[in-house]
Amino acid sequence: MNAVVAAVGLMLVLSLCRVHVVVALIVGALAGGLLGGLGMQGTLTAFNQGLGGGATVALSYALLGAFAVAIAKSGLAHALADRVLHMVGRQEQQGGQSVKWLLIGLLLSVAVASQNILPIHIAFIPLLVPPLLYVLTRLQIDRRLIACVITFGLITPYMFLPVGFGNIFLNEILLANVIKSGVDVSGVNVTEAMAIPAVGMLVGLLIAVFFSYRKKRVYDLASIEQVEQVAIRYSPWSLLVAAVAVAAAFVVQLWLDSMILGALLGFVIFSLSGVVRWRETEDLFTEGMKMMAMIGFIMIAAAGFAEVMKATGEVKGLVDASVAWIGDSRAIGALLMLLVGLLVTMGIGSSFSTVPIIAAIFVPLGVQLGFSPLAIVSIVGTAGALGDAGSPASDSTLGPTSGLNVDGQHNHIWDTVVPTFLHYNLPLLVFGWVAAMVL
Repeated sequence: MNAVVAAVGLMLVLSLCRVHVVVALIVGALAGGLLGGLGMQGTLTAFNQGLGGGATVALSYALLGAFAVAIAKSGLAHALADRVLHMVGRQEQQGGQSVKWLLIGLLLSVAVASQNILPIHIAFIPLLVPPLLYVLTRLQIDRRLIACVITFGLITPYMFLPVGFGNIFLNEILLANVIKSGVDVSGVNVTEAMAIPAVGMLVGLLIAVFFSYRKKRVYDLASIEQVEQVAIRYSPWSLLVAAVAVAAAFVVQLWLDSMILGALLGFVIFSLSGVVRWRETEDLFTEGMKMMAMIGFIMIAAAGFAEVMKATGEVKGLVDASVAWIGDSRAIGALLMLLVGLLVTMGIGSSFSTVPIIAAIFVPLGVQLGFSPLAIVSIVGTAGALGDAGSPASDSTLGPTSGLNVDGQHNHIWDTVVPTFLHYNLPLLVFGWVAAMVL
């Protein structure tokens, strides 16, 4: 059996059986490395080399957690939550659902903006989502719906709009690697190439919002109150300091491209202003880091897993094995390329890291099968994006879980990964295949 298929399959099965994702990633990496001929020592060496790749993101999450706790202390997010709670009270008297749609629209808009307008990616989630959990619970909104909404906003903009992270993914990674593999894309409009797959994402979102998770779901309010204070004092000064800290953190992140320095500066501003008392800083910092510890360790383990998959060299073997099934059929070829992309991305957990790996193999194969340059760009781009929404190790799924599970009532695998896989990866397979056939 191909080592990549075995490793990813084992990791997913263990995760679905509620084995912790970190353990599933380590076991999957060991199995893949041994099957790939690396041996135990070679597998451990590759895994250890990859761990450093996730350290930056893990530390970023830890500091964002501390920053989020400081913001909660200031009352900024709770001022927003209080305003929404007031609206909920009026809604309960009138029997309407306007606040539900307002919250869904707010979270979707912020998620989309985090990719293109203000490219902060997942940094907004631990700052905005936890204070709104009490409101979401009062409204009995299914958190799986919120996970799908946020994940849509984290993925669709970068795979369709060439601005912000979309410019990096579409122009600097996707088109650059297709050109590097020998295809002239001078006449290719990358937005046109990814339009049909993006429609697939939209269809998945609509199904999640209006069909799958439209019914109410009951959560325990007491659990939220234990970890996320519902009533908290705040003043104009604390709100002003919080606004300055958030603005400074975002500016530094955009300027230096570092979530670490941005979150650290924000926390320092809170400390110097007196909103967070100096003797409380250590406890708050520790509390915030604990809140994000699981996400950070998953990121670190995922980087080690990805390095082992690359070291086996069996991604190419997976494609070579698929060639025998393709023959001269463009339809089968497109489908198998997308399925291979799904498997690889599910393991690596990042479409940005997957495209350079699969482009070198898929582009010559696409040329051989007679696909147009536009279709080749669409296939490679969709194959890269596939799995990002449904991987246990992707920040597009870990991010929503970090905000929705602060009270322990949102399971990462069954409440984020499985819903996003069903609503986004399956439509992407269908619409990506259609795009390959018609472009």
